[in-house]
Amino acid sequence: MNSSFAYALLMLVAGIGIPVMATLNGGLGARLQSPALAAAILFFVALVLAISYLITTEGFPEKIFRANVPVYFYFGGFFVLFYILTITWVAPRFGISNAIAFVLLGQLIAMSLIDHFGLMGVQKFTLSLRRLAGLSVMTVGVFLVLNKVPGGAK
Repeated sequence: MNSSFAYALLMLVAGIGIPVMATLNGGLGARLQSPALAAAILFFVALVLAISYLITTEGFPEKIFRANVPVYFYFGGFFVLFYILTITWVAPRFGISNAIAFVLLGQLIAMSLIDHFGLMGVQKFTLSLRRLAGLSVMTVGVFLVLNKVPGGAK
């Protein structure tokens, strides 16, 4: 199988998991009446699974922090926590499709800036007119699937 196809398929499945996770965690937070507790439970389950996977596939690491790794690479956990807490709190109030649509819009903006400027050492992909047109179409698509438009009527 072509590795590009395999990567695309894997990321498609991961993308399917995002609204499923948001729905499950939003429901858990609403039923527990605590988005923070729901997030803590999600992270506990994720930690157990991640450690199990690590030990099974690579064994115990000798070092966690390494001098040659810039400290900002370790801050990804902040963004995961921010996402989980916000989606757990917002989704039951705003709707899964609305919440995920704005997450997608944020991802489109961030990916464009990260790629265009080669931020954090990633491969640089200039924001060409063709790419800008595609992003514009995707942005319009995000707004077309909304059930509630912020500050406006349906």
